[in-house]
Amino acid sequence: MSSEITATVDSLKVRRFATLAEMAAAAAEDAAGVLRAAVAARGSARAIIATGNSQDLFLEKLTQLPDVPWGQVALFHMDEYLGMPMTHNASFRKYLKERVFDRVNPAEAHYLEGDAEQPLRAIRAYADDLASASIDLCCLGIGENGHLAFNDPPVADFADPEPIKIVKLDEGCRKQQVGEGHFPNLDAVPMYAITLTIPSLCKVGRMIAVVPERRKAQAVKDSLEGPIATSCPGSFLRQQSHAVLYLDGDSSSLLSAK
Repeated sequence: MSSEITATVDSLKVRRFATLAEMAAAAAEDAAGVLRAAVAARGSARAIIATGNSQDLFLEKLTQLPDVPWGQVALFHMDEYLGMPMTHNASFRKYLKERVFDRVNPAEAHYLEGDAEQPLRAIRAYADDLASASIDLCCLGIGENGHLAFNDPPVADFADPEPIKIVKLDEGCRKQQVGEGHFPNLDAVPMYAITLTIPSLCKVGRMIAVVPERRKAQAVKDSLEGPIATSCPGSFLRQQSHAVLYLDGDSSSLLSAK
């Protein structure tokens, strides 16, 4: 029997499960359904995929589902550290290659080259690829500081005119990367990153936000019960009627009873 509780906060649908396993399985089925429907409708699909420890089980479930037409799917990712080679253990390109791209062999795998010799040119080329056709699905998380991709509170812009930009990471975001075990200390975390902007993340057919774990509980509470403001970028999801937020018992633990 499912432990799901469903609610709507402003325009955002919220699906809350007791366990991480239930949440990850439900989100994976949702994402797979979007991809199957897009391929059935027009012969191809395009999706943006997030990285990070909180996405591990969701991506494992998604890549194991049967009958997902990956051979007709183009995959993009949403952020990368500036100057970081793909061989670095903290590289998001490395993460997606090993956990998603190599497992499912998509029709196209688009990488944000953090270590490109001419990063601005690489960013423009990636933006052109992203804009060349509609995006069916964006799977994302919410950071401990409320960020969406690397749109931390100091740089988040709900009406950003740029599709992709270079940003300075705030200390909370960099501490999260240390806490997740990707870097030995704060000084080792890059100061800058490349990220899709919030309008780029939202300009898709369907958004699936996967946000488990106790360490995300305050960001979830701020996103759902605080003001819609860049002080917590995740709050912007409440204005996205095409978005679904997936929570587990831990990440939803600070929410009010209602």
